[in-house]
Amino acid sequence: MRPRDVLVVLTERWADWEAGLAIAEVNSVSRYTVKTIAEDTKPKVSIGGIRAEIDRTINQYDDFDNLAMVILPGSFSWQESRHEEIADFITRARSFNVPVAAICGGTIFLGKHGFLDNVRHTGDDQELFQREQGYNGQRNYISAQIAADGGWITANETASVDFAREIFRVLEIDTEEEIARWYDRFSA
Repeated sequence: MRPRDVLVVLTERWADWEAGLAIAEVNSVSRYTVKTIAEDTKPKVSIGGIRAEIDRTINQYDDFDNLAMVILPGSFSWQESRHEEIADFITRARSFNVPVAAICGGTIFLGKHGFLDNVRHTGDDQELFQREQGYNGQRNYISAQIAADGGWITANETASVDFAREIFRVLEIDTEEEIARWYDRFSA
């Protein structure tokens, strides 16, 4: 059986540390393979200066039956552009019931495209969401490190360990006991 894809959506100036723990652990499980995806094939440089090659473009990817999850790390780019192609891609992934996990600026992107209007969600600050045209999820915003609801995982910028743990749970990469042990080690 071939491994299922976990796609990490990259934009310029992506926050390499925010999804790093999740990506490393998921990629170590033989049932999954982590791949990068973007609007174009140009390598994306992170805030920390890490240059990442792109495995596929948004328009090239069509293996939704094999897609296990989409991860959106934070990026300054999420607030600077609407990234309509990525929004269309997320819509398509969700039509296949693919879970989507976003942290920091990735949550703002989801909010301004209306993805979070009807699910409990969090992010860096509710005020950041309210500045974005298209955001109508105020009643479902919670002030928390992480929220998971209806196939959506959202986290604030300081919650990379919690974010990873929730991704591990959704992907069932290990038993709940092992995930709890991992969490205890990394959150100490």
